[in-house]
Amino acid sequence: MTFVKKLSSFLLVVMASSGAVAGTCEIQYERTACPGKEAISFKKCDGAATCSDFVEVASAAECQAKALKACANDRLTITKSKVIKAKFDEQTLTSEGGKEDFCLDYAKRSEEFDHCGQ
Repeated sequence: MTFVKKLSSFLLVVMASSGAVAGTCEIQYERTACPGKEAISFKKCDGAATCSDFVEVASAAECQAKALKACANDRLTITKSKVIKAKFDEQTLTSEGGKEDFCLDYAKRSEEFDHCGQ
């Protein structure tokens, strides 16, 4: 293969892969802290109960998956619950169940939310 053909092939691959990012996913977090744990619970939002995180994703479906994953709560005695909403290129997304709050459809909701006193 000649240098020009190699270069052309390389450029095609680079152009195709650079087009893989289709848009911006905004994950909106709203945390409810366990009593007295606000500072620790809200630390991920610079001390606020709400904030947003922006990531580049390939599709709205990938953004939905990231939103559902954001519902995970491993700090059971610090964060009482979360409301997670998402937008893909500024368009509001819903969960598979049609809810704006993805955590309402989160499979481990009962295991990971509302355990402050335990």
